[in-house]
Amino acid sequence: MAQQANHPLPNGHQIEEYTIDCQLSLGGFSIVYLATDADGIQVAIKEYLPNSLALRAEGETSPLITPEHEGAFRYGMKCFFEEGRALARLSHPNVIRVLNFFRANQTVYLVMEYEHGRTLQEFIQTHRGAISERFIRGLFTRLLNGLREVHSHKLLHLDIKPSNVYLRTDNTPVLIDFGAARQTLLTDQPMLKPMYTPGFASPEHYGSRKDLGPWSDIYSVGAAMYACLSGKAPLAANERFKKDSLPPAVMRWEGKYSDRLLEIIDWCLNLNHFYRPQSVFALQKALVETITPPIPKETRSWLNRFVGKFGKGDQ
Repeated sequence: MAQQANHPLPNGHQIEEYTIDCQLSLGGFSIVYLATDADGIQVAIKEYLPNSLALRAEGETSPLITPEHEGAFRYGMKCFFEEGRALARLSHPNVIRVLNFFRANQTVYLVMEYEHGRTLQEFIQTHRGAISERFIRGLFTRLLNGLREVHSHKLLHLDIKPSNVYLRTDNTPVLIDFGAARQTLLTDQPMLKPMYTPGFASPEHYGSRKDLGPWSDIYSVGAAMYACLSGKAPLAANERFKKDSLPPAVMRWEGKYSDRLLEIIDWCLNLNHFYRPQSVFALQKALVETITPPIPKETRSWLNRFVGKFGKGDQ
């Protein structure tokens, strides 16, 4: 079945104890709605509906699934449901809270807390090229608190990128939209098109699933930090394997940010996962180190000339 656009459930539609208010987003794997529960509290509902496997026509509630895709659809739905079950056990201020999960309309729904704020992607676009080092270190240190909790439950996020980092109104970061079920489906069902996010997916996303691990999420964190500096995603990992033309952070932003922050970003973006931080704790430990203010290139050049001249005169 070719990729197509699925029609969302209509506004006002009742599903379990929730009333659909409006569609928030539509992707290739799911649809997210703003809804209201029986107590009048707003929630976000994520509906499993991969557009390469299922088609829902306007006015319908259940999707049409052809026999040839039914196996893949059911398997993906099972993964999505199990992921919801696992996430519902997590309770951390930096991870989106799953409140409920259920089957309906021949598919699966995850009910999550509705957060007010904006995505890191929106923040980057607004502050292009003007995000301070202090903000970056503080933001990602707190975000990694949530990722540590995820990894401690033997889960991986597998889709960390600025648009999946939500900033509350006080700029507290929240990890949203896990891609573990999506990645499982794509790996085990080779007829599906990959749904990688170029630039943020680790090299392991393109290879065998056995190589995925905490270091894969850490690559994505490094790519997100790189995007905070550049304003856009770095070169995709599969392209880097062909010809790595991605300028290292230590060269591109020398003198604008501390050497240590730039080294950390490059460390996370190593194509060989053995040479990246192997745990979130190791990355956090590096990020909370005392910040040494960067020395501008012009000042460095002057200092080098001065030291060189002084050294000659002292001989």
